[in-house]
Amino acid sequence: MSDTSADDKYKDTVTLPQTAFEMRGFLNKNEPKIQAKWDEMDLFAKVRASSKGRDKFVLHDGPPYANGALLIGPSLNKILKDTI
Repeated sequence: MSDTSADDKYKDTVTLPQTAFEMRGFLNKNEPKIQAKWDEMDLFAKVRASSKGRDKFVLHDGPPYANGALLIGPSLNKILKDTI
């Protein structure tokens, strides 16, 4: 049996992009920091101010659901498909 693991065996044969950001999201740690930064910037108020006076945009997608609630998942899926 060899001392090299499966990861080490193929590490030099695969060319992966080198990035400056971490590959792990750590969302449970980073999201509170992001939210705090947005609160500090008062981002929500800035977005609301920039959209003041515009027509209201309501996104309804798909058939009505059994409980009457519209879900954003199918809407996002169709928007992404149309955009791409």
